[in-house]
Amino acid sequence: MTVIGTLISERYRLDEKIGSGGMSSVYRAFDPMLERWVAIKLMHRDISHDPDQLERFRREARAVAQLNHPHVVTVIDAGEDDGAPYIVFEYVEGETLKDRIRRLGRLPVSEAVAYAIEIGRALEAAHASRLVHRDVKPQNVLIDPDGRAKVTDFGIARSLEAQGLTATGRVLGTTDYVSPEQALGHEVTGQSDIYSLGVVLYEMLTGEVPYKADTQVAVAMKHVRDPLPDVQRRRPEISASLAAVVEHATAKETQNRYQDVGQMVHDLEEVLAIEAARTGQATGEATTVLQSLSGDTADFAPIRLRRPKRVLAMTLLVLALVAAAAVFLATRTEKGTVGRVVKKPAELTEVRLARGAATDYDPEGDNKESSGATGNAIDGNLGTNWSTETYQGGFEGSNKSGVGLYVDAGKPVPARGLTLATATPRFKAAVYGSETVPPSLGGWTRLTPTATVNQDHTFRWRPRGRLYRYYLLWISDLPESGEAQVQELSLLR
Repeated sequence: MTVIGTLISERYRLDEKIGSGGMSSVYRAFDPMLERWVAIKLMHRDISHDPDQLERFRREARAVAQLNHPHVVTVIDAGEDDGAPYIVFEYVEGETLKDRIRRLGRLPVSEAVAYAIEIGRALEAAHASRLVHRDVKPQNVLIDPDGRAKVTDFGIARSLEAQGLTATGRVLGTTDYVSPEQALGHEVTGQSDIYSLGVVLYEMLTGEVPYKADTQVAVAMKHVRDPLPDVQRRRPEISASLAAVVEHATAKETQNRYQDVGQMVHDLEEVLAIEAARTGQATGEATTVLQSLSGDTADFAPIRLRRPKRVLAMTLLVLALVAAAAVFLATRTEKGTVGRVVKKPAELTEVRLARGAATDYDPEGDNKESSGATGNAIDGNLGTNWSTETYQGGFEGSNKSGVGLYVDAGKPVPARGLTLATATPRFKAAVYGSETVPPSLGGWTRLTPTATVNQDHTFRWRPRGRLYRYYLLWISDLPESGEAQVQELSLLR
């Protein structure tokens, strides 16, 4: 039995027990060295000698330590104290999303969508690090005092047994949010997290989980067999667009579900603007995020909409949202149309580039990648393009990890985004920065995680005190055609 006041590793003083589970307890503790509160997850001593449980606990520390994201609870330290492993996390003062739903019932629509976006962004960062959470539920989402959602408890990430949900006679966690494939013991991928997030969104909108039964296994089988209850029947005021996102995220068959969480986040961001404009309602205590991000979300400050204290503030906000929705609808024209306007974030400005500022980048090949067409990517004409060479076997068939296109800003600039238009969406790319042009990708500084590129796509990041002159779009996975095109690329600050 752990006694309050005990020192862990002669440093962290346990102050209060704030949670407990089957394999560990969580304490609020004080770190006198840095004079701050932390949260310590301490493994129960009676199971600390079980190799499987010990590995699962250590895996959580390793997994979350990979992530640096504003919507993931940060790992600060890890170790063992008298044979009992522990993990030290940032202390998030607030409530869980589950507590919030229990307290308020149905959340305001814009607030529910905003939380789903923030959770989705956290999962997007995890998936980019090849980490699947596998236990996405509101109990594992903390709401900090600023209203920001933070995903926690990666305790079963990558550690589900091959036998599935009921391995060794145990059920891992609640089944209220379990995907059909996870319930059946099939392979669990990022799409399983998408399904669970869809169920969490359903609960935020309706105030209750979609399925109820006498046992957890019976609930799991409902996820496998029963259609999801119509969310619009339980919450008639939500739009058909939002209902479609819920339906798409919770499709039983993975081929009918969002293929990656970035797609779901993208749709939710568009829905959020439309919902707020349609209802004139942008209230709620949640931080609501309107920026369409696919970049390094650890490096941006999200826009937060709170209850305006003045009528004027609300009026201006609603007018801005209506205008944003109108611009979005006006600019969504037929794919590949020359007259299509590239959608750029209004709060960022374009960095003026010289005519010859774009250069191809193929460090793992012959150092040439459609060299004669690089100017097409920055000529302001959607009718022209720069493209990769055609790789029928993908980059793997050519022993490459990718190719790219970089722009020279002429001098170090505090760039915060890169927007591109393409007629070949669904390729994967990331953005890097450098003061010089390194001979290999390893010399660049990564600014964003890898994202699946949409027809009009914006990567975002926040400068961390370093300015770069060169910004690289690195393409690491190609669409089915074997070729990725960039019709237009803009650097933003």
